[in-house]
Amino acid sequence: DVQLQASGGGLVQAGGSLRLSCAASGFTFDRYAIGWFRQAPGKEREGISYISNSDGSTDYADSVKGRFTISSDNAKNTVYLQMNSLKPEDTAVYYCAARYPSAIKWVWRLPSIWDYWGQGTLVTVSS
Repeated sequence: DVQLQASGGGLVQAGGSLRLSCAASGFTFDRYAIGWFRQAPGKEREGISYISNSDGSTDYADSVKGRFTISSDNAKNTVYLQMNSLKPEDTAVYYCAARYPSAIKWVWRLPSIWDYWGQGTLVTVSS
């Protein structure tokens, strides 16, 4: 069975940092793409970053570009999201997702195209 386990959320002050982890199992990790999404109360789920483990390509939403960094450790089947300079508006439940990376470059922000989802991890940024 495919499993994605997101962890690393917590409470942090504005300007602080957190590193989220997404541990994956049940599929060929180095052939898939992993995406990070977030959902704040009353808002739609937002795609914030992805990495393709097959070719290393990455992309970021404008709202996090320059502050967040996605990386992958194929030996550990884990993708990380390093979040720096956190802002109160980054407060949300963060989810990781997986799919085969074909044609993903133009559509990765759409939650509907991702095949597998992990449970969320809550990030709260206080002002």
